[in-house]
Amino acid sequence: MPFISRRLRAALLATASAALVAAALPTPVPLGIGDPLFPHLGNPGYDVLAYDIGLTYHGSNSAPLDAVTTIEARTTEPLDRINLDFTHGTVRSVEVNGLRADFATADEDLVVRPVGRLPAGVPLRITVHHTSDPSGDRESGGWVRTADGLVMANQADAAHRVFPGNDHPADKAYFTFRITAPKDITVVANGLPVGKVRHGADTTWTYRTQHPMATELAQVGIGTSTVLHRTGPHGLPVRDVVPSADRELLEPWLARTPGQLAWMEEQVGRYPFGRYGLLVADTDTGFELETQTLSLFERSLFAGNNYPAWYVESIMVHELAHQWFGDSVSPLGWSDLWLNEGHATWYEARYAEEHGGESLESRMHDAYVRSDGWRAVGGPPARPDAPAPGQKLSLFRPVVYDGSALVLYALRQEIGASAFDRLERSWVRKHRDANADTEDFVRLASQVAGRDLTPFLDGWLYGAKTPPMPGRPRWHSATPADRR
Repeated sequence: MPFISRRLRAALLATASAALVAAALPTPVPLGIGDPLFPHLGNPGYDVLAYDIGLTYHGSNSAPLDAVTTIEARTTEPLDRINLDFTHGTVRSVEVNGLRADFATADEDLVVRPVGRLPAGVPLRITVHHTSDPSGDRESGGWVRTADGLVMANQADAAHRVFPGNDHPADKAYFTFRITAPKDITVVANGLPVGKVRHGADTTWTYRTQHPMATELAQVGIGTSTVLHRTGPHGLPVRDVVPSADRELLEPWLARTPGQLAWMEEQVGRYPFGRYGLLVADTDTGFELETQTLSLFERSLFAGNNYPAWYVESIMVHELAHQWFGDSVSPLGWSDLWLNEGHATWYEARYAEEHGGESLESRMHDAYVRSDGWRAVGGPPARPDAPAPGQKLSLFRPVVYDGSALVLYALRQEIGASAFDRLERSWVRKHRDANADTEDFVRLASQVAGRDLTPFLDGWLYGAKTPPMPGRPRWHSATPADRR
């Protein structure tokens, strides 16, 4: 009989075990919570309270990480099986409330069968031993490889390519990250550091969030980085993470963050978290991302020397504004994306106007001219068309950026600047650390204005055509023929 190594023997046993598990389960099916844009995203029957995600990085950004994800939840209905969103990793074992559980996969769901039926309203502890694989198509999101390691880009539906969970912003939870990496590697994550332990050639870094967070906003950065510290308004800690070789190059840009924080607080009130900062990665994503308390930026935005200063700063403010709009106040469904991107674009445009860029009036007029075309291509702001098959990021169209900022401009024209400012402050205060949808926004706007704004906002949010702009009778939206 040929010699079989312990590693091969373990792999054969795991394969046999998985086959037995698959045979034991009835045919698993993927589930979802009914989001029209992502039908199989999220899962019914339980509410996640906290994630504890343990990752072991072995020094290569193309090799799978060993992982253990523990989910603390509560059942909201009787369950004889539990669906988790997870793909692009190997599941080795699952435990539910301390007992080994059968599992199988269905599309991008991990379907777990606990021992016995779980009643509604009971605590649920799910532990999944798995791998987290950074290889594959970068455009699919999840792990993004950098020049010296890894970062995460999970928006909109890619967190479950990294760890199992309930991957929908409607189910926010607290997070603990425990990441083990070689001792010469720097590891950062959302939240605050709560431990750093050296053991042999490795170091384990632990971070914990102080506020609930949507899965799409999770961030872990692994690389040969330098962590810089400064202070923002009222003593707010600001932590920036940069490639070590670029520390001096990036410092002039990073030094502007405290002033941007002060500017945003003047607009909408106190920053909603206990820390902020930038994670600058040497990689090419084509976007920047508002991961909670630690926004992800491409190095090229700052190092390319291709953009005027006001433009770079306005993009920094865009991601900063998301900390209020999208992170603290998260969308209830993906059709509410306009509340995230419309507001971030609104404050981006206003900051640009005040710092040497295009005037708000000019930018909104240009958006109005293009608005009917954007709606025809991608749907209205609050009822966007589903992303194209295999192109999830196609959801992020002009209509949810400038087209949605245009809705806010129209609303301010209708109710006045003073009422609009009160609405903005009330919105982020009322829904802090929670979820809200378009109906919530219309309701609050009506309360602040002292009249029902539903008839006015319906056309702006859901209409195929752009309504007339209050106070701007000469504004017209161009037809496709006009734009040619």
